[in-house]
Amino acid sequence: MSTIHLLITGKVQGVFYRATAKKIANQLNIKGWIKNTKDGNVEATATGNEEQLKEFINWCKQGPENAKVEEVIVEQNQKTLFNTFEITR
Repeated sequence: MSTIHLLITGKVQGVFYRATAKKIANQLNIKGWIKNTKDGNVEATATGNEEQLKEFINWCKQGPENAKVEEVIVEQNQKTLFNTFEITR
């Protein structure tokens, strides 16, 4: 299991990005959190195995139908255990 931190830029607020990401994370059995940032981006931390995280990153690069993702910045984080995947503030 690994933990990654993602910063997703572009038109990613007001397009159900977080809600859809939560659904995808639950399908992939990824744990962590996702939130909007004050500057209009979305930030997430996700824990899972390599294949799960790869699929999640690939989804984040596309996002939901009305999103216009410009960039997904991925950084390795210290392994963190979460019980669920939550939308936070």
